[in-house]
Amino acid sequence: MAVSCNSIIVAKTWSLNFEKRIFGVRVSDHGVSCSGRKLKMGRIGKGVQAIAQVGLEEKDSAAKLTPLEGSLGFDAVSEMELREKGFLGLRKTKLVCTIGPACCSLEELEKLALGGMNVARLNMCHNTREWHLDVIRKIKRLNQEKGFCVSIMIDTEGSQIHVVDHGAPFSLKAEEGSIWLFTSDKYEGSVPFTVQANYEGFSEGIKVGDELVIDGGMACFEVFEKIGSDLRCKCSDPGLFLPRAKFSFWRDGKLVERNNELPTLSAKDWDDIEFGISEGIDFVAMSFVNGADSVLSLKNYLTTKSSRSIQVLAKIESLESLQKLEEIVESSDGIMVARGDLGVEIPLEKIPTVQEKIVYVCRQLNKPVIVASQLLESMVEYPTPTRAEVADVSEAVRQYSDALMLSGESAIGLYGHKALSVLQMASSRMELWSREENQQALLENPQLGVSLPDRIAEETCNAAVEIANNLAVDAIFVYTKHGNMASFLSRNRPNSPIFAFTDNESTRMALNLQWGVTPLLANLSEDMEANISITTSVLKSKGLVKGGDSVLVVSDVAPTSLTFQSIQVKIIE
Repeated sequence: MAVSCNSIIVAKTWSLNFEKRIFGVRVSDHGVSCSGRKLKMGRIGKGVQAIAQVGLEEKDSAAKLTPLEGSLGFDAVSEMELREKGFLGLRKTKLVCTIGPACCSLEELEKLALGGMNVARLNMCHNTREWHLDVIRKIKRLNQEKGFCVSIMIDTEGSQIHVVDHGAPFSLKAEEGSIWLFTSDKYEGSVPFTVQANYEGFSEGIKVGDELVIDGGMACFEVFEKIGSDLRCKCSDPGLFLPRAKFSFWRDGKLVERNNELPTLSAKDWDDIEFGISEGIDFVAMSFVNGADSVLSLKNYLTTKSSRSIQVLAKIESLESLQKLEEIVESSDGIMVARGDLGVEIPLEKIPTVQEKIVYVCRQLNKPVIVASQLLESMVEYPTPTRAEVADVSEAVRQYSDALMLSGESAIGLYGHKALSVLQMASSRMELWSREENQQALLENPQLGVSLPDRIAEETCNAAVEIANNLAVDAIFVYTKHGNMASFLSRNRPNSPIFAFTDNESTRMALNLQWGVTPLLANLSEDMEANISITTSVLKSKGLVKGGDSVLVVSDVAPTSLTFQSIQVKIIE
């Protein structure tokens, strides 16, 4: 056997010496030559180079799977991007678009999908049940008929204890010195200079002289009179007053913290979640999360009520959620950094460092994270973003956030498609720069697996990414049932794109939010070599891979008597 390599690749827990054995397993009898850069064939010239293979006996045998068919559920947009830009040109940062009146037609939704939208977000605070149903069915129709792979997220309204509404369907200008009444009394329509609070106890503990801040500073008011639970306020800082605006109270430069014993999910939220389950959504974004218990409660409920896996994303948008950040991240399936709402409760100068901390914790605990709110806010009205906004987007990409989200830019903005294009261009450019400048260092990830099979899977993925980067392989293929190994690969942010083959539709749609992962639907077999052979043949027949391309292969698909995690490197013939 002739194998040569100029260096030893060191994994997290093993030293991999290609001149001898790996994990005590002899390397396959095919020539490999590598210099820590691009993998090339040796003089033997073809075949599979088996890098490593770990097996663990299991008491219960796995059920047999159907053979892989000669077709793959390849996302039409990813396929087009791969043809145009090649493996390293594939965008790794995922894009989430909020759907609203400006983009809810079939034609507009198709344009967003073509523009790179990976996840469509429906804000349950707005529009009717019929409207949401129509949008969901349009997206599913586009996925089926046009070959897109757009996941669907509903964002719950929450208890709305921090929301006030002036009743008008549009923004109002709050002029300096104008007098406004904030009340919990219920009324229909709008009353001049009157604002309705959703929560009856909204003014509890508030004193004359406190400052009422709208949407993190869009407008500010000073409380000068308290009449029962109502507040009379004078506008101290003029600005726009949006419908259903968030508010907070400040005293002596500090947030007035109030303990409200309301549940995280309202009765309306539970109705919306039931609706989402019946329509086959993929994600629930949970508003005003105040601890792990509410997240776990919703996850347990979804497990019992839904036949398919639905991911729960916790929104970090309050001081309380920041104080319990790690337990919330650990209990959830992912996180949304709701910077707009968060900016209502913490000083604005802290937002950048808080964002970076949240992204870091999510990556440590292997949970996807979405950076949201005001990324390209100016593009609600203007066709070109500010340079500061582009820098903000690029910084979120540099931090290796899994996804970026458009809110009003796509939902009500005049230039939603252009805003999406800016996200795509800025993220692709920053990813290229990070790779060229070798900005990515392997994060010292804490071990998350508890059982031996989980620890094997985790360490295998850590080692696989290090091997892939050292060999500069063109792509990483992972064959996975539930997406765990694809997630662990993504956590390490490899240079190569990750193609995740799964026979579970829920897994495919969940992986749509993972950095660098292109999920593909395929009927997997217990025969790993057959899976590899057929998938590579199909991709080659479509012109998506070619002879000489190098692919690192990882799998957690279980043979009958073993739970197998394996690493292989293949050269496409």
